[in-house]
Amino acid sequence: MTRPSRLSSEVDFGREGKHTGFLRLPHSVHRSAYGWLPIPIASVKNGDGPRVLLMAGNHGDEYEGQVALMKLLRAIEPAQVRGRIVFLTAANFPAAFAGMRTSPIDDGNLNRMFPGDPDGTVTQQIAHWIEHVMLPQCDYVIDLHSGGSSLMYVPSGLARLSTDPERQRRTLELLRVFGAPCSYVGSATGTEDRTLTAAAARQGVMHLSSELGGGGQVTPAALRVAEEGLRRVLHHIGALTGEAPPPADPPTRLLKVEMGAHYVYAPDGGLFEPLVELGQEVAAGDPAGLIHFQDTPWREPTLARFAAPGLVLCKRVPGRTERGDCLFHLGADFTP
Repeated sequence: MTRPSRLSSEVDFGREGKHTGFLRLPHSVHRSAYGWLPIPIASVKNGDGPRVLLMAGNHGDEYEGQVALMKLLRAIEPAQVRGRIVFLTAANFPAAFAGMRTSPIDDGNLNRMFPGDPDGTVTQQIAHWIEHVMLPQCDYVIDLHSGGSSLMYVPSGLARLSTDPERQRRTLELLRVFGAPCSYVGSATGTEDRTLTAAAARQGVMHLSSELGGGGQVTPAALRVAEEGLRRVLHHIGALTGEAPPPADPPTRLLKVEMGAHYVYAPDGGLFEPLVELGQEVAAGDPAGLIHFQDTPWREPTLARFAAPGLVLCKRVPGRTERGDCLFHLGADFTP
């Protein structure tokens, strides 16, 4: 039996209309003995219909989704909604407020903390509330990510492959409707049992995610992909009424990302010189980047190569790198 969450919501998700407030996470520290952390939350409800959770700030330095959700929250009114849309615009609020991938309180990476712990660290408690309190009240969750401070992406939709044919069909349909320039799917491997994607699967909730750019910034192009794609999906599932944005033109390019061969990691620490650009097609064996050595500038740099062919979806941003940092990852065309 799951222990109850210690978080409480100022917003009643069953109440009709548009309501805003905070999740209160008890937080007793030196400067505030009986304090709580204010995690912003909002609900827009109008009768029966799809129950949707819109999330951003899962990683606090990923800004495009946060801006897109804040703009949508301010724009929509209950009369435009069918069912209920809950907005969690800064899910890992301590990380979002600090502009960091992980929480400055416990160094917690929210997207590696599910299913969470109601008596654990701050980030574990947030994960527990999302999976065990919020998701059981939802039919869909859309979690907007980007490359954050260390990576830049071709704006992409993202989802996990399913062994359930009907769930996979619906997932691919959502990716096509979202309509990012690229959309990629991956298998459930590695740490994915600790992600929101896995949490949604455990709770039987349809999940859609993204990688919307990054580099510690918000670009007009990436934000437009987020805003238009989000509205298209909400109209498609029947959560928003009125006129939807037109379908993406050209349609999204569907790709698959495989762990291992599709990733390039720094073989040494030093200064990273990329040899390819985002959106470039590469072949197996092509040069990916050079690592130059500041402490021994006469030493020849180390060369990193691509191990597989594909499209460059993601590139590291900071020039300083350490052995094991992700430099690139690829996507390969995928036919369902």
